[in-house]
This record gives sequence, structure tokens and C-alpha cells, in this order.
Amino acid sequence: MNVAGWLDETRADVVFGLRQLRRNPGFAAVAILSLALGIGANTAIFQLVNAIRLKTLPVQQPEQLVTIGFQEGATRAGWWPTRDAVMTHTVWSEIRGRQQAFSELLGWSAARFNLADGGEPRMAEGLFVSGNFFRLLGVDAMLGRTFTAEDDSAACPAGAVVSYAFWQRELGGDAGVLGRSVRLDGHAVPVIGVTPPAFFGVEVGRRYDVAVPLCEDRVMSEDGRGRAPDLAAWWMSAMGRLKPGWTVQKADAHLRALSAEVMRASLPTGYQAELAKRFLANRLTAVAAEKGTSGLRAEYERPLWLLMAATGLVLLIACANLANLLLARATVRAQEIAVRLAIGASRWRLIRQLLAESLLLAVSGAVLGAGLALGLSRGLISFLSTAGNPVFVDVALDWQVLSFAAMLSLITCVLFGLLPAWRGTRLAPASAMRGGGARGATAGREQFALRRALLAAQVALSLVLLVGALLFVRSLHNLMTVDTGFQSQGILAVFVDYNRAHYPLERRASIAKELSNRLAGVPGVLSAAHVDMIPLGGGTWDNLVGVQNAAVAGGGRTAFFNRVSPGYFRTLGTRLAAGRDFNEQDTLTAPKVAIVNEVFAKRLFGGANPVGRTFHMAAGAGQAEPVFEIVGLAANTKYESLKEEFRPIAYFPIAQNARPGGNATFLLRVTGPVGRVMGAAQAAVVSMNAAMGVECRPLSRQLEESLLREKLLAMLSGAFGFLAALLATLGLYGVIAYMVARRRNEIGVRMALGANRVQVIRLVLREAFVLLGIGLPIGLVLSMWAGKAAASLLYGLPAQDYVSLAAASLLLGLIAFVASYVPARRAAALDPVSTLRGE
Repeated sequence: MNVAGWLDETRADVVFGLRQLRRNPGFAAVAILSLALGIGANTAIFQLVNAIRLKTLPVQQPEQLVTIGFQEGATRAGWWPTRDAVMTHTVWSEIRGRQQAFSELLGWSAARFNLADGGEPRMAEGLFVSGNFFRLLGVDAMLGRTFTAEDDSAACPAGAVVSYAFWQRELGGDAGVLGRSVRLDGHAVPVIGVTPPAFFGVEVGRRYDVAVPLCEDRVMSEDGRGRAPDLAAWWMSAMGRLKPGWTVQKADAHLRALSAEVMRASLPTGYQAELAKRFLANRLTAVAAEKGTSGLRAEYERPLWLLMAATGLVLLIACANLANLLLARATVRAQEIAVRLAIGASRWRLIRQLLAESLLLAVSGAVLGAGLALGLSRGLISFLSTAGNPVFVDVALDWQVLSFAAMLSLITCVLFGLLPAWRGTRLAPASAMRGGGARGATAGREQFALRRALLAAQVALSLVLLVGALLFVRSLHNLMTVDTGFQSQGILAVFVDYNRAHYPLERRASIAKELSNRLAGVPGVLSAAHVDMIPLGGGTWDNLVGVQNAAVAGGGRTAFFNRVSPGYFRTLGTRLAAGRDFNEQDTLTAPKVAIVNEVFAKRLFGGANPVGRTFHMAAGAGQAEPVFEIVGLAANTKYESLKEEFRPIAYFPIAQNARPGGNATFLLRVTGPVGRVMGAAQAAVVSMNAAMGVECRPLSRQLEESLLREKLLAMLSGAFGFLAALLATLGLYGVIAYMVARRRNEIGVRMALGANRVQVIRLVLREAFVLLGIGLPIGLVLSMWAGKAAASLLYGLPAQDYVSLAAASLLLGLIAFVASYVPARRAAALDPVSTLRGE
């Protein structure tokens, strides 16, 4: 056959398929919607996996880029003022001066800049970058210029390079923006360049708005020194471009060999002997960075792969369901197919026509699924993004995503279309025409056995998804009901930035006290407290502590700390088990005191009442270790994460902090809805000084945002479990209804011989539960294996949770009963005389 003839036949097959689907709109709608949901969910999750895990950075020759960090388990103590930082400025400088593997080494540090001059803050995502940052990445300015090595020098401030999105959003896309200043934390910085739209930075999941040179950190700091001289300030990350002939493995070995020299040159002076020994044993590593760095990737990569597997199961269930529907349609069309075979149609031509119908369904489902995927992926990004933690992921359709969707369409077409087409054309024409349609050879035991097998597979896969949904929902419930040791409801966190008010260091304690009094006087506020770090806010402070006659170096234990004002425990509803709260006499000149929690008391004092005892904190060589008298014992509370075990915590009076910063955080317990107090709290702060920045956030929202990953897993796994249950219900109903139709005469004979309605219903239900008995054991085995894969994402549940397994099995049993009871009732209502007369 020539090409023109083949194309003409193909066109005819497609037209015939469209006509068949038009004649069965209900079937077409169910099939297309099932495929759209399966393909759309798979494509949406793949879009996120592609954007977070598979895409390379939009820079020149990304395969040459390498990030530099420390081996897992490395010992570093100090101050982490920004997210995902791995090294100090000194470590970065030492590596840059000693390494030979890279043509150049760039450094950067994430930041957030306040664009407002007072009141409600307006935050921009920022970067402090070395002068060679953009040049090393091969990113040229779309407008103006990027930084040079001279910009990152004593000549600061040099200016700011802004992203295309920031230029459009905040600067109106003004082509004359160069030289125009933006306000960053109260500092006017001129814009010197705009980067292209495709460049978002080097951190996947974040999009930078404004980049300034590293030296700008010194200009913006309170003391005029910045963080660079601080050997314990871990605020930078580093990336290098490999020299020709170097590989990641060679660079990694090279850095490991340099580690001892770099560690000695960058050892923080405040480390005591044991800590210094561990620090000097650290080893540097090199990791391929063509796909950038990403805290989002580390947190969500495993959940996304699990969700990808779940969506794959949904698609398999949808395909099995559609294959069952098409087998039923082939049964109904048996005589039509037999007639066409008898008058000379080839079997291959009939298979092509049936496959054309399947392909139309697959393509329609893929097109609708692509639209669903785009909306779902953007919705997921919006779900993960919060005001304090904005997430940027490019989920636009690209060739990889489109290829994935096309591949899914082809696979689904083969999965649910080929077998029914093959089975439907296997008949001998005379046999099919003699068989009388639905009860002919096409409807024989072999085809019904195939439909049973498909349905048993649906049951098994549905059980896996239902068990997963129950595991993640119950895990989320465990986290939401875990004992935190404090009450989050009715608590408002107020964050105040008074850097631009330019209060001198000696006045900051009194300013914070006055702010606390003002906030406590706001109508609806029951109590107020000043705190360094809010619980579960992400900030940490730890060190080694010891008791009298036990040197820290040999017998010290790690403890965690916070600074709080009097009334903190009352405000949060945390119980004081012994001793007293802090009071107004616990000032900077008074003896150092502390309140410890029960875990602290147990680990250092064996659980005895610690009130009146003392402990000391580790200090650097040659420095006196501070000693604290314990004046109170507080109940245990969560510190950094809801998932953690209770940690040993010591609280210090915030008034005994000798160097208060330019920011303060207050916790307010309020009556009624928290939102009613926000405006009045902001007004109370601004009325004291209009230059102060103030932001309010309910503490309960902080806890909710800390559970975004768990909520995502529970929400999506629950949706996939529901969809699987719905498809299983449709599949069971279809198979049982078909079985009733096929055995209609047999049921009539049974009833004529004396079988009652209950016996007929039992006969039909037995078929459903036989299928359930085949699918459930397979599903249980698969579910236990899947539970092990998800174990690290669960809280308070074993990987093989028998409650979830039993509940999912019972739920599928109920679904099987409901789906088969309607056909069973219909079978029991048959009139034996009419049935036998029809025969």
C-alpha cells in the first residue's frame, strides 16, 4: 500500500473512532476524565520533579559547576544567620587562596531586605555575592552591567543588580532605572544592572530580587564590621568552575587533601579544646552543581518521588478500569465485528480501528490532563509558599514535560487499548454470529477471567494507595496533636525592627521594655513577653554545658538556649514545676540565672530538683566559663521541630543580654480572634517611632507552616486514595453487573428451581468477594513494602502499621459490598418466567 492510501485509511479510522465515541458520550466522558486525572496528576508531579531535581541552571556550561561543603557529620558550632549556609568568610577565603581545581571560586549568602521605610515590612529576596559571581556563571546584564572584583572591595557601596522579575514588579520595567536607588534595610543602593528573565540565582526553589556585593554586609551592619571577620559566623556558600581536565571526583580529593590546612587557618577562637579537635578533623567535599543548590530539593525530593509513584498507580488503575470498559464494549460489538470479518475486513484493519478509538481517548485525556497539570503544579507551588518563606519554581511546560505527557499518552493507549482490541477480533465470524451477542464466544470464560484479573489488580493497587493515604493522614494528625509544651492558639508574635530608628546599644534594652509595656496595654492583650527566638521558629542556639566538679571538655552535654523576659512562661501557658519566674531584678548587673526544663534537669542532675544548683557553659581556651544559678524548673517544650524529642533547654533573662540586636520579638496572649489585635499592636509600635518596622503573625500559623510537607503528603495521598477507591468502585460495579447479565439465564433457572432472593444476592456478592480475596493479599504485600519506603516521612507510626492496613482493607471490603449490592439486588428481582421465555 502506498503512503497516500495508508493516510486515507488512517483518516477513515480516526473518523470512525470519533463517530463511535459520539454515539457513546457517557463512556467517552468517563474514559477521558479518568485518563485526564491520571495523566494530569503524573505530569504535575513530574513538572515539580523536573524543576527541582532534573533541570540544569540557566547559566553557561553548568556541567562545570561544583559546590563546596563539608562531609556529613562535620562539627561546626557558632552562628547561622541565614538559610542553608555552609561556611564562614574565612573558610571561603582560605579555600579560594589554596585551591587549584577551579578557575575561580564564587561566594554568596542569602538575605532578605526590607524595602519599606517603616511600618509593615515589604520584603525582597536578596543575595550578598562576590564580585565574580555573575561573570563566573556567565550571566550578562540585560540592562546596565553586573559586578566586578573592584565592586566587592573597600569601595562599597557599589550598587545593586536586580532580577528581571523585580525590575518589572517594583521598578515598573523602567528602561531608565540605572542609577535609581532602592531602599534595602534603610540603605539607599543605586541600581547598576538588570539580569535576564531566565536567571533566578543558583538556589532552586528561590528567586533572587536584589544582589549586592559581599562587602555591602559590612556597610549594612550595626557595628560597621559585618560578619566577615567573625570566625564563627556561618553565613556563606561557595561554588567553583572546574578547570579543563578536572573532574568532580578529582576536585573532591583535592579539597579533602586541603582540609587540614583550611581548618587550622579558620579555627574559631572561641572553641574549647574538645570542640576544636573535632573541628580540625572536618573534611571539605565537592559536589556537582549543574542543577544548583536547594534546601527545597533536600526537603521535598523524596516526597515527590513517592507522590510520583502514587500517581503512577492511579494511572495504572485508570487504565485497568478502561480496559475493562473496552472489553465490555467489545462484547457488545461482537456481532458487528463478526459481520465485518465475514464480509472481508482484515483483522489488522479492525485492530487499527479499535486502537484509533483508544488513541483518541488517550490524546483527549492527555490534552485535558496537560491543562490540569499546569493548574495543579502551580497550585502546589502556591501551597508550599508562605509570606516568610516564598518558593519559586519554574513549572512552565517545556520539552521534557511535553515529552513525558506524550509518552504517558502512548503507554496508556497501549495499556488499555491493545488487549481489548486484540481480544475483540479473535472470534471466528460464524461462532460470534451464532452466539447471540453478549452470550456468544466473545463473552466466554477466557475474557471474563481477564476482566477478573484486571479488577483484582485494581483492588491490589487501590489498597496500596488507601494505606498510603491513611499513613500520611494519621502521621499529620499525630504531629498536629503532639504535646508541644505550650499553647499556640491565641498567641500573636510581633516582630519589630528598629535598626532604622538608630537607637544606641545602651538604650535598646529600655526600648524593648517600653515596647513590651505598650503592647501589653493594647486592648485584648492578656500578657506580653519579650523573647529572642519563638518556639519552632527555626532559630537555634546550642553549646556544651557541665556541672560543678565536671569539666565541660570531658563530661559536658549539649544544651539549647533561649532568652526570655518575665511572663514568658505564663504567656505561652508553659508550667513552672519548681522555683520562680524571672523578675525585674534579673538585670545585666545581677548574678547570672537560668530556668531549665525537665530534660535538662534529668541529664545534668539525674532528675533531682535543680533549683539552687549551678551549671557552666563552654568557653574558648583561656576564657572564663560563665556560671548560671538555676532559679526555676519549667515543663518540657518543643524547640526547633515538632518531630524532635524534647531537648535540654536553658532559658536566660533577656535583660542579661549585654549586646541586644536591632530587632525584637514579642509574644502576646490575646482574648478572642488574634486578627483583631494585629492592627492595634502595629499602631502601638509605630506610634513610638514611625521608622520602626513591624510585622504580626499568629503563632499557630507558624506551627502550620512548619507542617507544609506533611500536609502536602496527606492532602495528595488522600486525593489519590479517594480517586483509586472511586475507580475501584466503578470497576467492581461494571464487572459484577456484566456477570449478572452473562448469568441471567442461570439465575432465572435457579430461581425457578426454588432459590430465594437472599441466595441469589449471596451468589452475586460471592463473586465480588472472590475478587477481593485475590486482590487484597497482593495489595497487603505491596503496601508493607511501600510503607518501608515511606518510613522516614512518618511520625508516630511504624512503617508496617497494622491499623492502617486493616482500615484500608475494611474500606475496600465496604466498597466491594456497595458496588456489587446494586447488581445483586437487580439479579434478585428477576422474573424467572420472563427470563426463561426469553431464552
